[in-house]
Amino acid sequence: MPNPFITQFQQLPDTIPIFPLPGAIVMPGAQLPLNIFEPRYLNMIEDALASHHLIGMVQPLDESENSKNKVFNTGCSGRISYYNETPDGRIEIILTGVCRFDIGEELKTTRGYRLITPIWTRFESDYNPASSTLLKDRKQIETTLQRYLLANDLQTDTEQLKQLPTDLLVNVLATSLPLPHEDKQSIVETVDIGERLQMLVTKLDLSSYPQNSHLKH
Repeated sequence: MPNPFITQFQQLPDTIPIFPLPGAIVMPGAQLPLNIFEPRYLNMIEDALASHHLIGMVQPLDESENSKNKVFNTGCSGRISYYNETPDGRIEIILTGVCRFDIGEELKTTRGYRLITPIWTRFESDYNPASSTLLKDRKQIETTLQRYLLANDLQTDTEQLKQLPTDLLVNVLATSLPLPHEDKQSIVETVDIGERLQMLVTKLDLSSYPQNSHLKH
């Protein structure tokens, strides 16, 4: 059953705030917890809750001075599905991924955070159920995941993951696993779910061997 709180494709907004954060992505259907404390991003949460509840997660290009404020052109919107205020002035939220977007124009704002016009067109398929042909790849990704977790001394609730549809499993793993930010970005930009699945399998395989691992523990 579709999530009744998720904005339908035809109702996606013309503007959204973006939150540049290296190594942090959200994919459709997956959840991303965030801890908000900077004043400009507190403003962002306040304004999003007063309108469409959506925030665009994007990754910075890199940390060099020459590319300051530059971000990758593709990100994913997330709906604020959990909100909690803390006594020390922070806001804890969980974003549930909705739909990816390409960045159009960046707009001026007086609230400190960045506001853009998202181009949703390329990612309308984020709303379509995955083809049953993905089932043949299900065993492959589960086997690769087990090898990756063992090699990198990581743990997750594999039994719970087994209950997810294959397309959502791919999105959840891409969001939650500590892959290098370049790998995460490649997955965000890949439209086709079948290609995204194979890309994730390849990247997990490469990270399953110490000489190829980019993980930080």
